[in-house]
Amino acid sequence: MIFTTFALANPNINKNPQGHFGAFLEDLPMEKILIIGAAGQLGSELTRSLAYQFGGEQVIATDLRDSARFEFDYCRFEVLDAMNKEALHDLVKEENVTQIYHLAAVLSATGERNPKFAWHLNMESLLFVLELAKELKLDKIYWPSSIAVFGPNTPKINTPQYCVKEPNTVYGISKQAGERWCEYYFQKYNVDVRSLRYPGLIGYKSLPGGGTTDYAVDIYHKALAGEKFTCFLRADSYLPMMYMPDAIKATLDLMNATRESVKIRSSYNLSGMSFSPKEIFESIKKHIPGFEIEFKPDFRQAIADSWPNSIDDSCASKDWGWKPDYDLDAMTVDILKNLPSYFKF
Repeated sequence: MIFTTFALANPNINKNPQGHFGAFLEDLPMEKILIIGAAGQLGSELTRSLAYQFGGEQVIATDLRDSARFEFDYCRFEVLDAMNKEALHDLVKEENVTQIYHLAAVLSATGERNPKFAWHLNMESLLFVLELAKELKLDKIYWPSSIAVFGPNTPKINTPQYCVKEPNTVYGISKQAGERWCEYYFQKYNVDVRSLRYPGLIGYKSLPGGGTTDYAVDIYHKALAGEKFTCFLRADSYLPMMYMPDAIKATLDLMNATRESVKIRSSYNLSGMSFSPKEIFESIKKHIPGFEIEFKPDFRQAIADSWPNSIDDSCASKDWGWKPDYDLDAMTVDILKNLPSYFKF
């Protein structure tokens, strides 16, 4: 839909999402959107774009932390524990919610420190949402998957949509299981659930959140602060990555696609770019020549080594027209320009 890319590019979205959509809102069905885990890296930006698309009064942002409330002055905010099944049910029913974006999860590196908790949160909360969608006949569900579903025996170059998946992290295991549940609920109960396998996501509006690819967020903070960056991966560790505006665009494009065009109900491969820590360092040095880096791989190196180097997302391109806008150097220029307005250095 034409307003998706427009909304992401419009600088006014950061000021008043309710007031700049004009006639577009008249053409949309009346939806009520609930975002679970809205204060995370993806959620904080996706929520704003959803408020711009549907109007802030139609969006409910939720998070476990009440301190996140100040981030959502453009829409309604509620404190919600994703594991509180009764509270979730009551909120959805009382507010006549039609779509849920379920983003709450324990990420890869953090999950390895407490694997049982990561499995419990990631798996049970998804099942709560799927059951709720089945019971209340909700219009659409969005749940993010990840390249973590792949494993050391997956083809690493242009990893195909359909291939062996043997994840060796609890995060990856939970995402693989979640994909199977999503497809099951679509096939058995006609729940319109949609999903993307995100690569590493890079944005400048929030701090790193505990993922293995988060070095590619932190490195820009260190560069602008004039600090030497210590990278927990090897210099040559290639991983699939995506700039946040592309991730938001892909998510909205998938959710705005017709039901018939969404052919994959487990999760779509998604690709933006692939680079190594050495290459992102060199991209930054073009603008900050004095920037320095050292490489001290830790336990996260083994996680990175189990993931693909690049992703084949031709199914997403064919089914609903996916195409990224950013490469590494374009992303670097945009982040170095905009990051100082969000954090002090």
